[in-house]
Amino acid sequence: MDSPEVTFTLAYLVFAVCFVFTPTEFYSAGLTVQNLLSGWLGSEDAAFVPHHLRRTAATLLCHSLLPLGYYVGMCFAASEKQLYSPSQAPEAWQLFLMLAVTLPTITCTLIYYWSRDQWAHHPLARTLALYALPQSGWRAVASSVNTEFRRIDKFATGAPGARVIVTDTWVMKVTTYCVYVAQQQDVQLTVTESQQHELSPDSNLPVQLLTIRVASTSPAVRAFDIR
Repeated sequence: MDSPEVTFTLAYLVFAVCFVFTPTEFYSAGLTVQNLLSGWLGSEDAAFVPHHLRRTAATLLCHSLLPLGYYVGMCFAASEKQLYSPSQAPEAWQLFLMLAVTLPTITCTLIYYWSRDQWAHHPLARTLALYALPQSGWRAVASSVNTEFRRIDKFATGAPGARVIVTDTWVMKVTTYCVYVAQQQDVQLTVTESQQHELSPDSNLPVQLLTIRVASTSPAVRAFDIR
């Protein structure tokens, strides 16, 4: 690889890693899926569940497009390889292009399936449906979650990619691709790990970090860890 290829590859690799794992600098610059698509995603405070139904789908799609973005960039960074004409490109690059196109295609198919019946097939909607009364549906549960999230007495902590939210009724963990939800009255909490840190920058006292497993009594509800 010559210099333009190396430079672009390293730059794109750094961008892709930061775009997926989103350090503080990217949040400050607004380079997040949540900020770039805020008009379509809507407000989290106004409609927590609809916001995250769209956000998780949009995040998955944007991240799946990163390999294709790299290929398009390499068409300019390595023009001598004729990547803009796949039939004339080296065999390895043809294979990479096929994978780069297949990944978002599969993702689009999955998102289409999720969005059918007003997102009723989304993993979050299916989890909420487990808590719905027989005469109601998952949207009634979602409305309850939305209402409780808008209250000022909720507890929220953690980095944007692993937020923990506790309301009067629900324990939730918001991650990049998934939102875990469990009803407080149905969960069992188990300490799975304990880490001792010598000093806290705020108080100069030892700090203990606990990893807690949140498991519902219903086997259909996925367990998750909070810290």
